[in-house]
Amino acid sequence: MTREEAEAILTSAGEGGDEGFPLLEAAIACAIHDHPFRDPQPVRTLARSACERLKERVGGESPEEALSETMAADLRLNGDLLHYDHPANTDLIEVAERRRGLSAALAVFYLHAARAAGLKAAGVDFPGHFLVRVETAEGPVALDPFSQGRLVLPSELTRRALRAGLTPHVADRLDLLMAPVSDRQALIRLQNLLFSRAIRSHDYEAAERSALRRALLDPEDHRPWLDVAAAREKQGALTGSLEALSRARGLDGVEEARRSTTFERVRMRLN
Repeated sequence: MTREEAEAILTSAGEGGDEGFPLLEAAIACAIHDHPFRDPQPVRTLARSACERLKERVGGESPEEALSETMAADLRLNGDLLHYDHPANTDLIEVAERRRGLSAALAVFYLHAARAAGLKAAGVDFPGHFLVRVETAEGPVALDPFSQGRLVLPSELTRRALRAGLTPHVADRLDLLMAPVSDRQALIRLQNLLFSRAIRSHDYEAAERSALRRALLDPEDHRPWLDVAAAREKQGALTGSLEALSRARGLDGVEEARRSTTFERVRMRLN
């Protein structure tokens, strides 16, 4: 798959909205968009195994136990504590091969398998750490893909929220801490992480690619185009930066003044 083919998949996924969002294929497209011409078969093989094994477990175990045992015990998916910042931990193809990754990447396999097995699950954009919410007869519970899919108790959620800087009033609100996000937003969270890392390391080409993926996945949001524009400007690609700013200006948002000011500043540099 080429980078252009990956962009076509992401464009189609973004335009399709949240209903029926193709999480696995979109996640594969994100990985190949970063590093093209790779074989995505390890991802599909792992995803297929996860679906098959989880379907065998469902019914004999609680939903959360079936999901965590399938992903962590049977398939050995876990977080990479020793090399947390390694780029492979956010690349779905490498995650499938290594069986190690960050929570937001591991969650793609959790969510894909859960849906295939008839479980109701969603991502939770928890501060500093992505979680998986599973609906049970007793109510929703949170699993941590980074820690072998273990159950995260409400008291621990509150402690984590306080450590992340949330106020006590918010940290005690489980309805807020466990609010589900769409599959599309779960994948966008992973791109946000990649963008932040690329900016910190001054890798503006990688920053541009991750911002572009966010723009394609959420075509109604103007903010990714601002990041595309900034990354292109850092590379000296002023014409491309102006094109991205024009896309941002064409979308509704509260930052029209900022977009217009940035547009004029880049235009003056170009002229």
